[in-house]
Amino acid sequence: MSRRPYQLHEILEKRVLTDSTFVLRFERKELEFKAGQHISVGPPNGIHTREYSVYSAVNDNAIEILVKEVMGGLVSPALNHLKEGDMVVVQDPVGYFSLPVNHTPTSKYLFIASGTGISPFHCFVKTIPNLNYQLVHGVKYVGEAYEKHHYDKKRLTVCTSREGKGDFYGRVTTYLQTQNIDKETHCYVCGNCDMIHDVYDILEEKGVPSAQIHAEVYF
Repeated sequence: MSRRPYQLHEILEKRVLTDSTFVLRFERKELEFKAGQHISVGPPNGIHTREYSVYSAVNDNAIEILVKEVMGGLVSPALNHLKEGDMVVVQDPVGYFSLPVNHTPTSKYLFIASGTGISPFHCFVKTIPNLNYQLVHGVKYVGEAYEKHHYDKKRLTVCTSREGKGDFYGRVTTYLQTQNIDKETHCYVCGNCDMIHDVYDILEEKGVPSAQIHAEVYF
């Protein structure tokens, strides 16, 4: 099936999380997606779009994306200037960063994210009640642990590399090296490519089969 052309969606809400990061919530217009997929979004009068993982739950009545403004970027600064009532262009979701088809309530998941790479995991957690997960989120400062109250405190570890106010002072990779990881765990990694490569090596060293390691680069 061919993808539909870009359509305009009205912004319903803009939640400012930090000086440079925000959540855009816009009308759904019957758009269907799987948890973990991403959509192309851009300003209404521009010629550029950018891919963003869907942040909201599959059964939500609107769509949300988590955006970090990149200075000099072609899309994020324009999106940051938009407000409630403005429009964004959106194209159908794509991607295969999703949970296994044979997912069961006893399946174990380890979600590893850096920065806004937490988006697909937020979607997973909000979509599937009682998901058996542990989430490790790497940020510079604890204030960048975006909407951490949305997660079970016992299942979230915030790793801060620039201050000691998180759950672990240091990088995600350093934290993982201290952990015992069940070889039956399905591991999902989303963030910058250097982090993904390092985490992949650590997981393999701990005996996690490569078939159970899923990664998506998030810029």
